[in-house]
Amino acid sequence: MTRVLGISGSLRRGSYNSALLRAAARLMPEESTLDIASLRGIPLYDGDVEAQGIPAAVSQLKEAIIAADGVLLVTPEYNNSIPGVFKNAIDWLSRPSSDIKRVFGGRPFAIMGASPSAFGTTLSQAAWLPVMRTLGTQTWFGGRLLVARAGGVFGEGGALKDAAVEEQLKQFLAGYVSFLRSRRG
Repeated sequence: MTRVLGISGSLRRGSYNSALLRAAARLMPEESTLDIASLRGIPLYDGDVEAQGIPAAVSQLKEAIIAADGVLLVTPEYNNSIPGVFKNAIDWLSRPSSDIKRVFGGRPFAIMGASPSAFGTTLSQAAWLPVMRTLGTQTWFGGRLLVARAGGVFGEGGALKDAAVEEQLKQFLAGYVSFLRSRRG
């Protein structure tokens, strides 16, 4: 069984990215699962807070990442870049710096996203690349999923209603899971 951990970079209840992540969980290839993690409860990074100990929400997310075969980041695009809440979580996950290798080192990550704009999350996904490189992840480049004009892709309650996007998502997930399996030999 291949286990993927998915994280949405949005806290909004009606988030297109969270809806995309829920659709991904439903469309995973056979013999694979996608567990959904949340950024809720992770405080703003503060070295003084870190000096008192890593917050429980951060420790739990670290352990979930370590237990997974791969991590799927589902990123919104805010002001042409990474959402602050998402980057803040990654910053916490890299603390203390001695944990970087344990949490990120060589771990396979994939990135996708949805946006109401006509360009999807092109710039946000590109902005993640130096962060992933710095943390030593093995980012999967075998597929790309940029959901543009997301307001027309998801229906009431966040259900994926666009058949073409559903097929693209299935192909993206199949490629990523195949990549994860090939790493295991």
